[in-house]
Amino acid sequence: MTTVFKITDLRDLDAAFTIREAVFVDEQKVPADAEYDAHDRAPTTRHYLAQVDGQPAGAARWRPTDNGVKMERFAVLASFRNQGVGEALVHQVLADVRAEAPDAAQVYMHAQLRAIPLYERTGFQKVGEMFEECDIQHYKMVLG
Repeated sequence: MTTVFKITDLRDLDAAFTIREAVFVDEQKVPADAEYDAHDRAPTTRHYLAQVDGQPAGAARWRPTDNGVKMERFAVLASFRNQGVGEALVHQVLADVRAEAPDAAQVYMHAQLRAIPLYERTGFQKVGEMFEECDIQHYKMVLG
């Protein structure tokens, strides 16, 4: 069973960072100094952990920006992909964004190409041209 919750404990935050390290730094070769930033420790950033049968499986975060709410750092460990973990993360994060920031100008993200179908299923639409972040192709996506 998949559960997703907002992180309130440092041990869970460490688990989320471990997942991000495995997916982004080890697997996708994103430089660690690009993966971790000042937003990770900001009091306005919300972090999430997904677990499958109690095992850490995925992570995400969202934060307020000048443009609205940015959802980011969605990562699912390879052994848990295609099991609904990513979709569960998106749904829980969106529910919390709607509750905590109902007046946000927009809810948006920078989505890697392979994740676009997931985000489209959850109500996001591509806007603008494709661009690269850390040598990975992305599109900006906005919640419709």
